Order: sequence, then structure tokens, then C-alpha cells
Amino acid sequence: MILTALIAVLAFSTPREIAFSRLLPTAPALAAAMWPVLPTLLLGLFCLLVMIGLSFVYTDLGTPYTAAAIVAVTLAAAYASHVRLQREETLFHVRLVAEAAQEVLMRPLPRRMNDIELEALYLAAQEEARIGGDFYEAVDTPYGIRLLIGDVRGKGLSAVGAASALISCFREAAYDEPDLSGIMHRLEVTITRHSAAFSVPDRPEHFATALIAEIPQDGGHVRILSSGHPPPLLVHQGKPRLLEATTPSPPLNLTTLAGEHHRVDTFDFTPGDQLLLYTDGVTEARDRTGTFFPLPDWTQQQGQTPPRELLDRLHAALLHYSGGKLDDDVAALVVHRPDACAGEYRL
Repeated sequence: MILTALIAVLAFSTPREIAFSRLLPTAPALAAAMWPVLPTLLLGLFCLLVMIGLSFVYTDLGTPYTAAAIVAVTLAAAYASHVRLQREETLFHVRLVAEAAQEVLMRPLPRRMNDIELEALYLAAQEEARIGGDFYEAVDTPYGIRLLIGDVRGKGLSAVGAASALISCFREAAYDEPDLSGIMHRLEVTITRHSAAFSVPDRPEHFATALIAEIPQDGGHVRILSSGHPPPLLVHQGKPRLLEATTPSPPLNLTTLAGEHHRVDTFDFTPGDQLLLYTDGVTEARDRTGTFFPLPDWTQQQGQTPPRELLDRLHAALLHYSGGKLDDDVAALVVHRPDACAGEYRL
């Protein structure tokens, strides 16, 4: 509208030789990119009236030709505005479906289970994406709080389908299986069946890494079983420590090549401790020189930070480190056992 008024003022106040009036058809064309159909048509009508008014002042402006151009451009702009609005509505509904799918695939975790605090972070590498191949889950079972985090190789619907199958399997197995090895075995069977049912050209390489953690209700320790997944990071009294597996297990769906063997490791998890579970999108984020993100060093600099704030800082740090664009999906869980005697966090 401002552009139209400016063109009209210039057209009335300058000699006819300059012919600013010929710019009037551009106004409705530009409006179509932002305005609905009716305002675009009204703007075109306003431009036409301006052109008619100019014809009374300057009789040799070629008014019929410019007026015809205004009408033609306005009609085309109105149609373009209609198509744009339809596409925006379709995109809006697609996003709603994607958000609903994400909530089903990775439902929001409770911020507290028994005496354990939980916070989660998920970042999709693909722009405008809501879900991907990374996944996590946490359930409160008779055996304690059991957590799952993993990463399906690949992207797109194939990876999302495999992640959904693994999460569904974990939600059932976590309540049924008395030990973590049984859960991991059922995850192995699930991804094998899923890969066979929904085969892809590179099916032998269609695998997933996974890590299961169990926090018993009556103990100051955590049990961890990893299948090719990055080791979790335990922060004890402000000092980070990677909980490396004693005997690493192969990723899921690769046991036919490496054999299925699982060993559960037990680590201290005392009041005040914080456990960070993450996918390789965190540690493999690169800066401009190709250097990986130094997660242990970064974590040590954060001190004793509340879980939500820690993940918010991690989100900002990853984006800053990678130049604002992530090359892989990122999922992270922070598990904190509050220290009732310590009071608030020391920041």
C-alpha cells in the first residue's frame, strides 16, 4: 500500500515524461506474496482508480494500456494469492500431523519419576522436520526407572518407522523383562523383523544403536547396557565421566555378523549426580575446521546446572559450534537424582 501511494504521489508530482504511472501494476503483483485475495483485488482497484485520475491530468499517458496491464496483473496476482493460501493451509495441516506423529513416537516425558528428574531434547537436522531416526523413552517399571535412547541409521520415513517399532517394543519389554539383556534381545528381534518386512536396498546396513539404563528404586546405582551407542556422561560433584561399556555390544541388527552378547555394567549414581544420555549427533557436531564437539569439556564448564537449563545451553552450544546448522539429528536425556540436603543448584 505504501508503494502504491508513493507511485501515485510521484506520478502526480513529476513531469509526464518520467511516467511513474507505469509502475502501478507492480503493486498488486507484490501484494500477492503477502496479502489474501480480497485485499489484493482492492489494491488493484485502487491502482486502477489512480490511473484514471492521472488521465484527467495528463491526457497522453497511454491510460488504456496501463489500465489493461493493471487489470491483468491484478487478476493474476489474486489467483497467485489464492494458490499461496491453499499451499500454506496444506503445509499447516502437514505440520500438525507431523507434530502429532512426534508426540505418538516420542511422547512428552514426565519431568519427574519417583525421586528422579527427567528432561529431554530433540533437534531434527532436516529443516522444517519434526521427527527423525533418533529416539528416546522412559518408563517407571517394577524393576525401577528404565530409559532408552537410540539412533536408527539413515533418515526419512524408513528411519522413523524403525524408531517407532523400537520404541513400541521397549514400552512393552521394559515391564516384562526382569533384566536388561532380555530387553535388548527383544529390540534386536524387532528391528530384524522390521527390516525384513520393510526392506530397503541397503538392508544389511539398516541398523540402530541403542542404550538402556535402569535406575533401581532402592539403590544408589545405575545399570547400563549399550549396543554400539555412545557412552553416557555421568556428572558427579561437577566432574564429568564417560561410562564406557566393559564389553561393547554390536548395534542392533548386526548380531548375525558380530554375534549377540550383552554385558550389563553397574555404576554409582548417588544423590546430586546427573546422567546425560545422548545420540552421536551431539558428539559428531563439527565446527568449521571439522573438529568434533567436545562434550566432556563443555559439560565440565557448566558446573551443577538444572537439567532443563543444561539442555537449553547444549542446544545453543551445538548450534553455535556448527554454524547454525546441524548435520545430524540430536536427541538427549538428562537424568538427575536430587540431593535433598544440598538445597538449590549452585550455578
